[in-house]
Amino acid sequence: MHELLRADTDVRRELAERFGSEVIGADGADREAIARIVFNDPDELEWLEELLHPKVVQEHVAWRRKLAESPSPPTVSVTEVPLLYETGGDKRFDVVVVITASPEVRAGRRPVPDTREERLIPDDEKLRLADYAYVNDGTLEELDAFVAGVMGTLAS
Repeated sequence: MHELLRADTDVRRELAERFGSEVIGADGADREAIARIVFNDPDELEWLEELLHPKVVQEHVAWRRKLAESPSPPTVSVTEVPLLYETGGDKRFDVVVVITASPEVRAGRRPVPDTREERLIPDDEKLRLADYAYVNDGTLEELDAFVAGVMGTLAS
């Protein structure tokens, strides 16, 4: 999605038309400016998601096709999807791995305070739905070990 905001001229044009030219900078769309607009306005967020999500899915399908057609396709490919269950995107994947953190940790990672937690599926449900799940409240080494274990299982 970041590449769409940075380089897709249609996306940039539509963002400027909707939110004003100040949301577009030299390097593409200003994600923080857009976040300030959409994350506290459900109608604007819905508009943005309707603009971006189909394009994100198209890019992902093309990327997977390119991988599959390569001379040495990988055994495992990984895609990060922040709203996987919320958008029904889990149906496009063979395996789902959920890595989550406490709401306090997630809030500290956001550039702009917002109300997005209210529209997310609760973590306990995501953890229950996932094929592999990890609550990231330990060390980086523990997270690395979890990821290595999942990748080893999937690659075998």
